[in-house]
Amino acid sequence: MPFQEVVEAEGHLIDSHIMENIFDKVVEHGGRFEVEQFSIGRTNSEPSHLRLKVSVEEESSLERLLEALLELGCAPVDATDAVLREVERDRCAPEDFYSSTNHHTFVRNGNKWVEVADQRMDAMIVVREGQAWCRRLRDLRRGDRIVVGLRGIRVVPESKERGRLAFAFMANGISSERQVDTAVRQTAALVRQTVEQKLKVVVVAGPVVVHTGGVKGLSSLVRGRWVHAVLSGNALGVHDIEASLFGTSLGVRLSDGRQEEHGHRNHMRAINAVYRAGSVTEAVRSGRLQSGILYECVQAGVPFVLAGSLRDDGPLPDTITDMNAAQDAYAAELKGAGLVLCLGSMLHSIATGNMLPSWVRIVCVDINPAVATKVSDRGTGQAVGVVTDVGLFLQLLSKAMV
Repeated sequence: MPFQEVVEAEGHLIDSHIMENIFDKVVEHGGRFEVEQFSIGRTNSEPSHLRLKVSVEEESSLERLLEALLELGCAPVDATDAVLREVERDRCAPEDFYSSTNHHTFVRNGNKWVEVADQRMDAMIVVREGQAWCRRLRDLRRGDRIVVGLRGIRVVPESKERGRLAFAFMANGISSERQVDTAVRQTAALVRQTVEQKLKVVVVAGPVVVHTGGVKGLSSLVRGRWVHAVLSGNALGVHDIEASLFGTSLGVRLSDGRQEEHGHRNHMRAINAVYRAGSVTEAVRSGRLQSGILYECVQAGVPFVLAGSLRDDGPLPDTITDMNAAQDAYAAELKGAGLVLCLGSMLHSIATGNMLPSWVRIVCVDINPAVATKVSDRGTGQAVGVVTDVGLFLQLLSKAMV
C-alpha cells in the first residue's frame, strides 16, 4: 500500500474505547495499521499514548481516513501550522474548509498550539492574531482567515470519567421505579455539583412539562435557584400561562383530566392576556400572572428564551420568530453551562445539543426512549437518557433538591 501516514493519539484511549475505534476506522476504510508505539497510563489522570502507521491503496482514501481519525483525536505526526485561507465573500467558505466537532480542538499557528474558543460542531475555525474560535457559516465575513484541510489540527475527545460511567445504565432506558429514583438522585447530585462549580444549569423544556403536571416541580427548581436559564418554544409559554390563568392545558383540566367546556380556546385567551399586558414580564408585574414556570423565571430573574415555529398560535409577544435570532439567543444562554436538562422536547434538545461542546453534560428525560438516542446520534454523544414521565421526574427531582 503506497500511501502511508504516521498518526498519534493521547488520552484515556482504553477506558473510552477510543483505541479500538481507531483500529476499526482504519479497517473500515480498507487500510492497514501498524502500532509503532503504545504506552498505557498507569493512573486515572495519566493518559495513554498511541503512535500508529496507517496505509491505504489510494490517496483519496488516505484523506478520508485521516478525516475520520481526526474526530477520534488521532492526528498526523507533523510540526506544520494549520493552513489558513481567506474568505472571499460573506457566508462563503473555501471548498476545503475544516468543519469542527464539539470536542476540545487545538490548531497550530505560529509554531504554537492554540485552543479553539466557542467550541461547537459544524462550524469553521477562524484564526486571527494568535487566537482561534469557532464561527458558524452564516457568520463568516470577507477577510476572515479560516482553517482548511486536516493539517495542524488536534481534536481531544471527552474521556469516560468514573463519575460518568455511573450514568451509563441510563442510555439503555429506565423501566422500574427504583431505577428512576436512582436516576433522579444522580441528576440531583450533578445539579449540586454544577452549581458548586459556579457553572450554569440550563433547562430545555417542551409543553409536555405542563401536560404531565411538571409545572410545580420545575417552578420549585427555578425558585430555589437551581436553574439559571429556560430554553423552549412558544408552546411551553402558552400552556404554562394557560394552566396558571385557567387551570387547563390544551383545554384539559389539570385537576381531573377532563375536557373543559370551551376549553379549546383557553390557550388563545392566555395569549391575549399577555398581549394586553404587553409581555410576560409585564403580566407578572401587573399581577395578571401569579404562578407558573415563566412567573417564577421573572420573579427570580432567570432568563427564558421562547423560539417560534411555523405552527405557533399567537405567538406570545416574547417569542422570537426569527430563527437565526432564536438560535443566537439560545447560544448566548448556553455560555457557561455545565449541565443541560432536556425535558420532553426532541427538536429543541437536538438543536441545543448541536450548540454545545462535548464536555457539557446533558440529561435527556422523555417517555420515548428514541428521543435520547436521536440526540446522541446527531453528534451529542455526551447525552444520557432517562426514560420516564417528565412530570414524575420533575416532581422527584424538586423534592431531592430540598
